[in-house]
Amino acid sequence: MEPTTVLMMIDGLDPAYLETCPAPNLEQLARDGFKVEAKAVMPTVTNVNNVSLVTASYPEEHGITSNYWRNRDHGQDARSSTEFYMESGEYIQKETMFERATAQGSRSLLVTAKDKLRRLLGDGATLSVSSEQPPDWVVAGVGEPPPIYSIEVNQWVVNAAQYILGREQFDLAYVTTTDYAMHTYAPGEPESLRHIKILDEAIGRLVESIPNIQVLITADHGMSAKNSMVHLPDVLATHGIKGQAVPIIKDMYTAHHSNLGGCIYVYLEAGDVDRAVEVLKQVDGVDDALPRQEAAQRFRLMPGRIGDVMVLGSPGVVFGDPQEVELPSALRSHGSLHEDRVPVIGYGGPFDRSQFRENVDLGRYVFQHVLA
Repeated sequence: MEPTTVLMMIDGLDPAYLETCPAPNLEQLARDGFKVEAKAVMPTVTNVNNVSLVTASYPEEHGITSNYWRNRDHGQDARSSTEFYMESGEYIQKETMFERATAQGSRSLLVTAKDKLRRLLGDGATLSVSSEQPPDWVVAGVGEPPPIYSIEVNQWVVNAAQYILGREQFDLAYVTTTDYAMHTYAPGEPESLRHIKILDEAIGRLVESIPNIQVLITADHGMSAKNSMVHLPDVLATHGIKGQAVPIIKDMYTAHHSNLGGCIYVYLEAGDVDRAVEVLKQVDGVDDALPRQEAAQRFRLMPGRIGDVMVLGSPGVVFGDPQEVELPSALRSHGSLHEDRVPVIGYGGPFDRSQFRENVDLGRYVFQHVLA
């Protein structure tokens, strides 16, 4: 009997949660298999890292460089650009593991909390299910999904995967959650303890229920407290430079993060990139500012899908416009290099722990050993 391969992307599972919140089932999987700390792909946001994993590639190849994109195909002026969410498979320029599985005659399953990920990742999957748009037969078997802004929704996602895998045979399953709990509660808070407890219990039940399972678990990014907001266009304007900052983290789930993240793309209305970079590097709260080509080379990004300048925030900083959003108290967010630490746990397969240095390595394992 061929093994069932299950990949789990626990959205926002910073290693600090596993260090402070008891998770006996995950701990047992790590003891029986392995656990390492790895790197997420930059920018450390959901769409970039999920697509990197399911394509086993970097954004320079698959093209998903953010959650939100400003397309300047019709001109270099920022005012002539078109903005939209990259939440459809049409934007992915690399074969996904679901498409590869279908081409080989294998059955694949996608179960996700966020429907945006079902739309983005699901092309080629034999079956794709989200908690926001669940099929009636899944609801009948698992129950009504909790709200997307709840601690309990991730438990439902894992329970749904267990239910579906118990009814039908799939060769490959990809399960991805939402990070509302991590955005809202710090490691060690009672709500975090409860969230990790019910998620851990659900994962334990899933692994126990599937004979001959091999499972790999990681996160798309970490999470950290943010206490300062910087509006970069205002800073540039004081130097006579016109530009617009487009949030990399921006998506429909604003209750999570208010579209405030620790990395941002700046689009300039004039071509003085060198001067803008010089100004931005001096801003309090900015770790670094990289012109397009340098950013693309350093982080393996597709140049045509990023701004003129990529700006990286310091640990407690997010980028945003105070005219559009107020900095929430106790904001927790991601996007920068300060959220690139993620856990990797493997169980049940012929894994070499040394090969898992990045979360994208889970995708490489699937392409090289499951779908080879």
